[in-house]
Amino acid sequence: MAFGLGTVARLAFATALATLVVPLPASAQTVSERLAAQAQGNKDDKLLVEAREIVYNTDKNTVSAVGDVHLYYQGRTLEADKVTYDRNSKRVFAEGNARLTEKDGTVATGDRFELTDDFKDGFIESLRVQQSTVADGFPVTTRFSAPRAERTSGETTVFDKGTYTACESCKKDPGRPPLWQVKAARIIHDNNERMIYYEDATLEFWGLPVAYMPYFSMPDPTVKRKTGVLAPRFRYSKALGVGVGVPIFWNIAPNYDLTFTPMGLSRQGFLGEVEWRHRLMNGSYNIRAAGIFQQDKNAFLAPPYGAQNKDFRGSIETTGRFAINPQWNWGWDVAFLSDKWFLQNYKIRSESLSSTYFRESTSTVYLTGQSETAFFDLRGYYIRTLSYQDWQKQQPIVHPTLDYNKRIQTPGSIGGELQVDVNVTSLSRDAAQYQGLGTNVATIGGVYPTCNTFNPSSCFVRGIGGNYTRASASASWRRSFIDPLGQVWMPFAGLRADGFFQDINTTRYQNAQIANFIDPDTDTSARFMPTIGVEYRYPLIAATNGFGMHTVEPIAQLIARPTETRIGRLPNEDAQSLVFDDTNLFEWNKFSGYDRVEGGVRANVGVKYAVTTDTGGYSDLLFGQSYQLAGRNSFAAGDLANTGLNSGLETTRSDYVARLHVAPNSNLSFTGRGRFDERTFNMRRIELQTNVTLGPVTTSAIYARYDAQPELGIDRRREGLYTSAGLRLTPNWSLNGSVLFDLDRYLQDRLTNPTGARSTPWSVAGLSLGVLYQDECTVFGITYSSSYKDAATGTKDRDTTVMLRLELRTLGEINISQNLSGGGSQDGISQ
Repeated sequence: MAFGLGTVARLAFATALATLVVPLPASAQTVSERLAAQAQGNKDDKLLVEAREIVYNTDKNTVSAVGDVHLYYQGRTLEADKVTYDRNSKRVFAEGNARLTEKDGTVATGDRFELTDDFKDGFIESLRVQQSTVADGFPVTTRFSAPRAERTSGETTVFDKGTYTACESCKKDPGRPPLWQVKAARIIHDNNERMIYYEDATLEFWGLPVAYMPYFSMPDPTVKRKTGVLAPRFRYSKALGVGVGVPIFWNIAPNYDLTFTPMGLSRQGFLGEVEWRHRLMNGSYNIRAAGIFQQDKNAFLAPPYGAQNKDFRGSIETTGRFAINPQWNWGWDVAFLSDKWFLQNYKIRSESLSSTYFRESTSTVYLTGQSETAFFDLRGYYIRTLSYQDWQKQQPIVHPTLDYNKRIQTPGSIGGELQVDVNVTSLSRDAAQYQGLGTNVATIGGVYPTCNTFNPSSCFVRGIGGNYTRASASASWRRSFIDPLGQVWMPFAGLRADGFFQDINTTRYQNAQIANFIDPDTDTSARFMPTIGVEYRYPLIAATNGFGMHTVEPIAQLIARPTETRIGRLPNEDAQSLVFDDTNLFEWNKFSGYDRVEGGVRANVGVKYAVTTDTGGYSDLLFGQSYQLAGRNSFAAGDLANTGLNSGLETTRSDYVARLHVAPNSNLSFTGRGRFDERTFNMRRIELQTNVTLGPVTTSAIYARYDAQPELGIDRRREGLYTSAGLRLTPNWSLNGSVLFDLDRYLQDRLTNPTGARSTPWSVAGLSLGVLYQDECTVFGITYSSSYKDAATGTKDRDTTVMLRLELRTLGEINISQNLSGGGSQDGISQ
């Protein structure tokens, strides 16, 4: 809105109005564009005028431009039906559809502009200002309006009885109040400070007042960062009481800032949170800290179930991401916690929390590199347990793990591709971790699970105590040949070498019993695994009129290796997870990590059918089986963690695996995969998933059922159904919800209470319902969630929470989360 016309420009304006008559041609837009371009490039800053006629009144000493008037000056455009310059008062009057467009696109409209001849001061009647910007990644248009406004020094605009909103007016009823607006006795917009001040202000929703503020201020919506007070934060829980925090943001420099949030909690006292952010040329980092001296420690449980014994509780976290060059990056994500319940009890935001099922805080420092043919990753880990049943001494410190992969196109007549893989893993833990099978279960101190007797037949080792290092390197080659019949032959060969070093200190916690499983006196050992094999495919393709393209592809794979050595005599830290299904049927090594390697002569066979329809639909079916032909079956020999047993691969003929995928169009898809007993064809494992979109409705369902795996410590069947749906009611309103059904809950109930009454065959393990409203200026959502938890997540009590989010774009945001379950006996809070 700043004009800033100098003396030369004022003379040019008077001269132009007095002497220049610009008739509006047929192509007015062309003339306007030409004049605007001339004005922008005019180094003398002369005013250019476009109008239907010029009227000179010698009696009143005025000059008027009349009819579709356009004034261009320094990139600004003033439009009106009539613009008059009064030489006596040196005032400029713009009347009738007056409109001013600034360089940045800000548009001010009014019934009548009354300005000084330098356009810096004046009054505007029925002013309306519209400004477009981007807030939090979303385009936002802000709107000011007032019956009368005053402009001072070309930089400050005072709106008397003004309103401010980021909401559009109702197109059907422009006089209807917007969704929200701020009304104030005075709104002062200072362009120099880029601040907006409100005096005697009221926040209204649909024209109804909901909050009164005698005075407040906020940065201009174009400001990305500015020192000041942010939207308040609210917290409430039985253990904390009522809490209100006021974040204070300090914009120290364009590339670093500090946010301090003091919060008073009615039951626990003062909680302080601070965050430092710093952006550098090649990356950025932040440091967050929180702490409190508790006033009422009895609100929490005594150890090992809570932090009742601690006066001070807190956390320090830091995250960094830096680029060395386009291929190499390094960084960290580190957290230090006073106790495992602090983040949850005080609702502290953390970037270190694991996204997996287990509640834990993971700290890591890493170096990564990547090119088109190579990948490098070096990092260390420290895991802080957050579950009451996890003993910190049993958690490993990884120092470090290294992964390297390189693909090389083999030159010459050999051809094909050579792949090199390297992995080094080094870790240590203070206490060995055991898990009992069947009834051979016990606890340490009544909390941490272990075994009654340390017998390999009824107890297995999740992790050894002491130091363990393994270095693995492998090189593999493969090449594909297609014969005249279209058959695809792929010979391959590989060699892998592993070196192990272990220092098992039997004086550490529970390590005296490790001698029942492995020899603790063996410090170093090695393992070698050469591999040679061939893979065969024969895709048969047929095209049918009106139905699409069909492909039938038999697949066979033969792999020859010596027997795996030292099974059960070496630790297994990274290969304890094994799921045999369609995804790894044709893998050379089906183990998930490097601590185990598949040995013996094995054949993998299967058939794949696929169809692509003329309308764009696609479906495929895969069915196959694996055979141990010679040598010892690696999956039939249990290691320290019994990996391979109950997997479907432990027999000479494996279970059958199958997958079916159907997607007739982009709105409907179904995927099912399963494992079936090789003798009876009984279902051992099945997963079914479907996704459907029908107009405004989006829904999905996942069903899974897994047989018991008693040799892995899973004594009962697992079965569940997860459904979710979303409904878009209008362009702005939507509903969403999900339900997780535990379909084998009665089995768990019978195990814990065999003589009890018959329980329900299923229960609702999780429930979520939400409603969301979103438009150009407002985001409002309410979510209700309820779920029961178990020891892995730190509590056995049902967790019921209501979350509310209200965001008024450019004005502020409020997030409120309230737990309705009243705390629990296993999440560190007293009943």
